[in-house]
Amino acid sequence: MVVFENKAILKLLLVCLFVQFSFSAANFFRPFNVTYDHRALIIDGKRRMLISGGIHYPRATPQMWPDLIAKSKEGGADVIESYTFWNGHEPVRGQYNFEGRFDLVKFVKLVGDNGLYFLLRIGPYVCAEWNFGGFPVWLRDIPGIEFRTDNEPFKREMQRFVTKIVDLMREEKLFSWQGGPIILLQIENEYGNMEGSYGQKGKEYVKWAANMALGLGAGVPWVMCKQTDAPGDIIDTCNNYYCDGYKPNSPSKPTIWTENWDGWYTSWGGRLPHRPVEDLAFAVARFFQRGGSLMNYYMYFGGTNFGRTSGGPFYITSYDYDAPIDEYGLRSEPKWGHLKDLHAAIKLCERALVAADSPQYMKLGPRQEAHIYWENTQSTVLNTTLSESQSACSAFLANIDEHNTVTVTFRGKSYSLPPWSVSILPDCSNVAFNTAKVGAQTSVKLVENALSPKISVPELVMTKNEVSSISESWMSVKEPIGIWSESNFTVQGLLEHLKVTKDESDYLWHMTRIYVSDDDVAFWEENKVSPTLVIDSMRDVLRIFINGELMGSVSGHWVKVVQPVQFQQGYSDLMLLSQTVGLQVKTGYVCPQYLNIIF
Repeated sequence: MVVFENKAILKLLLVCLFVQFSFSAANFFRPFNVTYDHRALIIDGKRRMLISGGIHYPRATPQMWPDLIAKSKEGGADVIESYTFWNGHEPVRGQYNFEGRFDLVKFVKLVGDNGLYFLLRIGPYVCAEWNFGGFPVWLRDIPGIEFRTDNEPFKREMQRFVTKIVDLMREEKLFSWQGGPIILLQIENEYGNMEGSYGQKGKEYVKWAANMALGLGAGVPWVMCKQTDAPGDIIDTCNNYYCDGYKPNSPSKPTIWTENWDGWYTSWGGRLPHRPVEDLAFAVARFFQRGGSLMNYYMYFGGTNFGRTSGGPFYITSYDYDAPIDEYGLRSEPKWGHLKDLHAAIKLCERALVAADSPQYMKLGPRQEAHIYWENTQSTVLNTTLSESQSACSAFLANIDEHNTVTVTFRGKSYSLPPWSVSILPDCSNVAFNTAKVGAQTSVKLVENALSPKISVPELVMTKNEVSSISESWMSVKEPIGIWSESNFTVQGLLEHLKVTKDESDYLWHMTRIYVSDDDVAFWEENKVSPTLVIDSMRDVLRIFINGELMGSVSGHWVKVVQPVQFQQGYSDLMLLSQTVGLQVKTGYVCPQYLNIIF
């Protein structure tokens, strides 16, 4: 035991300890550089095989973030991935929001606090079934703007936002070379799906976006997903259910899977998509088996489209995505547990995976194959020679037959491979994991509420007090049909829905008064015809009322409306209610473009 008699010395020591602690807390990692070669990302001088989990910070509450990140790390993730959401961060041009669910800095710091890396996909177009693809609606009002092409007004606004995000991350010391967790950035998003529709302007836009991003000096690599013509210093990456056959557009770039779709989003009235964990694990194992280096689950936690953030058309507020962590932040078993075991098996192989520039291929049968990774006295990893005693060998044995179990011989031993499966052998001998054999158990999820700390879902349904308290929180309001608010105005002709509402409401009433003469009625009766309402183009939903009575409803994507209607003799009020159900990125939007009544 040390006794300090000199209080001044003790005080000085405590100050030094406090300073040292504060300095350490400000840096999540010792500053390190991130580069890459043809095999993998090189983090602090070492190749890495990386598992990433997608978590979109606005699709959870800040109170949920620590637990979601912790569960991701426990599940075997090395990296957390997220888009940025322009319309949430800049709802009004020049007025930024980085608070609450949009506190990006806080989210990235929490990831770093847990010792995980971060993949930040700036876009700024995100799609992601997010309202208006993540673009703020005020962009449409900029004169001469055309989205996502070689258009000066759009490029100017896009560059301003991307620069804002990069500068903010730099100011907060969140890049790897500053001791932060960000190791990778993304510009644009799946632009290759639509580049051809813009012709040469699309190609020029891709080059501009790449050069703009690289010119920001972020100090970490940039990627473009689904962009096979990504320029030289940008890594093109794969988004799909299976990416084991994907190769980047240059032999000097690593194979990266930015979106492994472990489920899908849900539309109103549609089925809940489900991807079996056996198939998901098979896809992941095959990716690393055939030379992949970084795989990101889209999503690891899907969450909720709060408020009016759901994209369109007709996407529900849940973004559960059949993810390993469900919408409520609970482990979704057996998916979470089976993938955790898979990740652990892959990590056992990492030493051999990073040492070999490419695997040795071995055919084991008509639809069976092995890929072997090894290191020996001839192998070098980033100029570090490996001795014989340090040698390692890992193998992946795949059976791509969807129906039959097959026994194969590998290095003198027999292995039984279930249909559509991969066996992982970290030591080239013993099977640590098979993707088709699920050891994780499905369990009843527990939810927490104010009445009971832990109560099962069936009990929650049967709890009378809980049900009554929920029902008491609901209220209903019966709104009158037609134009009744103080914000109504009169104009000649029809206006586009978004031009009027600025995305502040999903509803817009259009009203006009029509006079029907005696001659009109006589003509209809004599010719046995009825008047018809014709609308040249509309989406998403249109409801037609005459004198307060519903005549018909139409829903669809850019459809023409032909609706028989009935008018009384004299004056009648024709009212149209246009409704948005999530906004897609289009130049024209959700409105009757041209209205005609055929008598």
